[in-house]
Amino acid sequence: MRVLNRLLAMAAVLVLGALPAAAQEPAMQSAPADPDAALVDELVVVARYGGPAMWRVMDADTTVWVLGVPSLAPKHMQWEQDHFLKRLEGANAVILPARGLRVRLAGAPSAMFNYLRLKSSTPFEERLAPAERARFAAAREKVGEEPKHYGTNHPLAAALILTNDYREKNQLTDQDPAKLIRLLAQQRHVPVEAKTYDLGPLLGSVAKVSRQAGDVCLQEVLAEVEAGPGGVLAAAKAWANGDVVGALAQERTYERCLSVAPGAAAFDAKTKADEAQLIADALKKPGHAVAVVQLRPLLSQGGILDRLRAQGFTVKTPGED
Repeated sequence: MRVLNRLLAMAAVLVLGALPAAAQEPAMQSAPADPDAALVDELVVVARYGGPAMWRVMDADTTVWVLGVPSLAPKHMQWEQDHFLKRLEGANAVILPARGLRVRLAGAPSAMFNYLRLKSSTPFEERLAPAERARFAAAREKVGEEPKHYGTNHPLAAALILTNDYREKNQLTDQDPAKLIRLLAQQRHVPVEAKTYDLGPLLGSVAKVSRQAGDVCLQEVLAEVEAGPGGVLAAAKAWANGDVVGALAQERTYERCLSVAPGAAAFDAKTKADEAQLIADALKKPGHAVAVVQLRPLLSQGGILDRLRAQGFTVKTPGED
């Protein structure tokens, strides 16, 4: 069950935080292109004030301040909060990224069945050719785990477990700063809103991904482990200083590979539509609200701000008065 929970959690995190909106299932010879790599250039600016960048979505009588956040950052990262706290005071609501995921009871048996399809009593690395086995073993040792810890027969499952171990080892998380913002909102008695989704089917999607696609994803995970956390730390520092270009430099690597999972495109499109709708709904109430959205889905063509502009709302950047 421990491995099952880890796979479910990682699959959910990566699907919600990183899947591109136009996923297909091609035979992958190399890492797939990232449709969210195309950004809306005029939205990518340096903040004119201290601290992380915030965008504004407005109608006649309401403003939603949108804080773009990294998809991965150091745990308990320090950042200048003054500008954000000014926007939090008196807010009608705080909209957070979807992280409060649930597994429907009815979906649990199928999740267990798919887990058994992935589970193996033979360590994953023993299935690899000598050179790849040595590379995987070196990455495993770098995060401090034994071969039996990776008891799976699928490369994508091995990749998900390895990246979880890598993040834990280096104290990296996708939960901050949203976790802190939830606490700040609760302290000020500001209502918090976040969508929840059933993650039961996600493990089945992992099981259905081809081994070729899984191998490509595993290569990107191994490269990330070998490179170490320096890039993430530099991007987090840029984010804290309002440097959006620098903050985006480390956005998403192997996560885009999960776009080949069956149903991934539809699920990603739904989460983007839901986030945009939560902001649109907040604009119906006079006053102001705060939203927290990961940077690349926020700023990409077809992303959250692009969708809201298409609906007729005014969007202003952190570089504007």
